[in-house]
Amino acid sequence: MLLMRDDFAKGPPTGDTSPDAEQTRNSSGKKKSTSKEVLIHEPAVLIEGVLFRARYLGSTQLVCEGQPTKATRMMQAEEAVSRIKAPEGETQPSTEVDLFISTEKIMVLNTDLKEIMMDHALRAISYIADIGDLVVLMARRRVMNSPDDPSEPKIKRTPKMICHVFESEEAQFIAQSIGQAFQVAYMEFLKANGIEDSSFVKEMDYQEVLNSQEIFGNELEMFAKKEKQKEVVVPKQKGEILGMVIVESGWGSMLPTVVIANMAQSGPAARCGQLNIGDQIIAINGISLVGLPLSTCQNYIKNTKTQTVVKLTVVPCAPVVEVKIKRPDTKYQLGFSVQNGVICSLLRGGIAERGGVRVGHRIIEINGQSVVAVPHEKIVNLLATSVGEIHMKTMPTSMFRLLTGQESPLYI
Repeated sequence: MLLMRDDFAKGPPTGDTSPDAEQTRNSSGKKKSTSKEVLIHEPAVLIEGVLFRARYLGSTQLVCEGQPTKATRMMQAEEAVSRIKAPEGETQPSTEVDLFISTEKIMVLNTDLKEIMMDHALRAISYIADIGDLVVLMARRRVMNSPDDPSEPKIKRTPKMICHVFESEEAQFIAQSIGQAFQVAYMEFLKANGIEDSSFVKEMDYQEVLNSQEIFGNELEMFAKKEKQKEVVVPKQKGEILGMVIVESGWGSMLPTVVIANMAQSGPAARCGQLNIGDQIIAINGISLVGLPLSTCQNYIKNTKTQTVVKLTVVPCAPVVEVKIKRPDTKYQLGFSVQNGVICSLLRGGIAERGGVRVGHRIIEINGQSVVAVPHEKIVNLLATSVGEIHMKTMPTSMFRLLTGQESPLYI
């Protein structure tokens, strides 16, 4: 699908939402699955911004002249992909990123380093194309005007387009979200100039639905209470590792920390008898781990190898996270997407996040029914048709794979 600026004023793109959506082909001839769900954001949510996890593959620039057609833009998008995408069978260099989309900007953040890689004003984006699992963002390169110098001949610069290529299972949702961000920005502009558009009036204000959604398992409140925290002293031999595996608590956590996913049976962490799988580590030797990247937290733990005593501050938690979402009608989106039982993306500030849904978690149970061995299509249908109070149980996917023997633990 290719979205151009003219399309954004006509409303968000739509697609086949039926479970039996057929395979379609893009212009490159490759098979592409139509989305089983069209992601429609509330205006207030897009004004604040939504976040998607993706892999940044690279950028290139193309010559851009005149007013190209959609077909020309799709050809340019495919040319950008052909330049950047590694040939089949070869390793594809990529960087894990968070793609932030709002009515003001599109920002790309390095997931591990927590650094801003790109920051484009929304108005700078001219075209968006999704090709299978790839998203191509195109923006005109800004030409810097130098002061006029009568002694220098004027050089006519060829306009160029910078193309960024990302890979994500949510490629179509990302393209839809950017399109809707343009639409909402346009509506806000009209509103600021005293023009109202009735197409945005809903039967029931989403804000009312959001207000009715309690913050389930309020981490900020729970972790702020000192009585909920536990100081654990782990004695060990010099040169001995702690003997644990840690994973991220999951994006969407109000207090992002690391979680103990496994412990070596004879290691110091297990020997001390005060730690359990599911416990969230708040600090190590007095250094807070809250909000730090997983790799940084792992390094802090590895650096204790030369010590004989390690002090951990933990909040005892069950390995399974309880989720409760209130959804009055199927016309209100849950605000997250799932691929093979794993939560892939989450609407920031929506009912799902408030209800305890976390990106990167594996859904274990929905309304008392185990979905561990249930096909993807059935999970999607189960979620799409659920209304009222929706109860789920989830856990970090890495922890699930370790506990079920699908991965071997690498202790640190």
